[in-house]
Amino acid sequence: MPITPIKKAISKLSSKQRKWSMLGQRTPKRVNSWFKWLSPGLFVKRWLLISATGLLLSVLGLAIWVKLTPVNRLLELVSQLLEAVTTQVPSYISGPVAVLIGVFLLLWGQSRTVGSITDAFPDGDQELVDRLLTHRRLHRGPKIVAIGGGTGLSTLLRGLKQYSANITAIVTVADDGGSSGRLREEIGVLPPGDIRNCMAALADEEKLLTELFQYRFQAGEGLTGHSFGNLFLTAMTAITGRDFEKAIATSSKVLAIRGKVLPATLSDVRLWARLDDGRFVEGESNITEAGGKITQIGCFPENPPGLPAALQAIRESDYIILGPGSLYTSVIPNLLVPEIRDALAKVKVPRIYVCNIMTQPGETDGYSVSDHIKAIDRVCGQRIFDAVLVQRTSPSEMVAKHYAKEHSYPVLLDKDNITKLGCRIVLANIMDEDDMMIKVSHHPQRLSRVLLRWYSKK
Repeated sequence: MPITPIKKAISKLSSKQRKWSMLGQRTPKRVNSWFKWLSPGLFVKRWLLISATGLLLSVLGLAIWVKLTPVNRLLELVSQLLEAVTTQVPSYISGPVAVLIGVFLLLWGQSRTVGSITDAFPDGDQELVDRLLTHRRLHRGPKIVAIGGGTGLSTLLRGLKQYSANITAIVTVADDGGSSGRLREEIGVLPPGDIRNCMAALADEEKLLTELFQYRFQAGEGLTGHSFGNLFLTAMTAITGRDFEKAIATSSKVLAIRGKVLPATLSDVRLWARLDDGRFVEGESNITEAGGKITQIGCFPENPPGLPAALQAIRESDYIILGPGSLYTSVIPNLLVPEIRDALAKVKVPRIYVCNIMTQPGETDGYSVSDHIKAIDRVCGQRIFDAVLVQRTSPSEMVAKHYAKEHSYPVLLDKDNITKLGCRIVLANIMDEDDMMIKVSHHPQRLSRVLLRWYSKK
């Protein structure tokens, strides 16, 4: 059977593709960009088809409107033209060529259009199709609720935002130290520090704005020690009529964050703790400085109401993550809100607690993993999570010695005690060890990867 011209063209393209593969080259970037627009779930192909149909109907409607009578004369002319072309050039050549030219012009025009739109974005390096693909992927992600405070929660959020845009961070408002404590005492606002850290962590590649929000003044009477983000949130609270929830939402738009950041309660919560030596300590910052073993913890007012939006986020969640963070001053303060812990107990979704890597002096001295679990169970009166995530390996000897000087040690994994408590153990290497600064913390990407892998198996 003779090889037709169209088969020759296909053969030539195939040989060229094989040549690219042998040379280890990639498909041209522009071709890849065109094919991305055909990706499923992008909601573009249907609109291209509708646009083409609309163009055809508009042309026909215009012909009827200007009384091109009869319209079939136009169709006759087109028919004669096509007949002449096919007489000179065989249909099996002219047809495919016309289709290819038409598709090329359509894709070229669309790509130039979206290219012009992409250039209008601040980050012009990323193509619009990549932005749309990322947007669709993230908004199809699970509804995750992360509960905690301090640097632990912001570290977790920094990794989670790569997997989902449906994140709600529920943050403690019990902080009374540093810049937050000063603003709380002098102006009477809820402490903005932990909330600021979470918003910065969820910021969508807005590096300059994030650095601005985290900037801490080094000089100036009354300004020293304050971060710009804390002052911004305080000012926004005043502008919105002392509506702290609205101030957070407005600030989140400025930072273009992925997800939401919500306080656990809008009450002016102050922590208190009773130590094993009988002392009664008030204030979050005073509890860790007291240097005793905590036997009981609570807050004033005794039963603060939960933020309705936070409760709704828990009820609608697909996945709940507790921690990491200081056990008694970051994680548990959220659970002192009765409505929060009741909602966590009732929801039937995967729930996991991320245990700390090191003990915290003055707070969890000598604590094992099971001690962390028992402390949360005591406050809640029941188990509110299904599993605990624990670091698999210990820090290096050099880092361990450095922490030991500060009376901080790796949290002991006591498997037998945890099993007796009926809690599942998830072991993974989620530690980020910084030899230069001689410190350990949770690695945002590793932590999030393990958490999402565990969730996908549930």
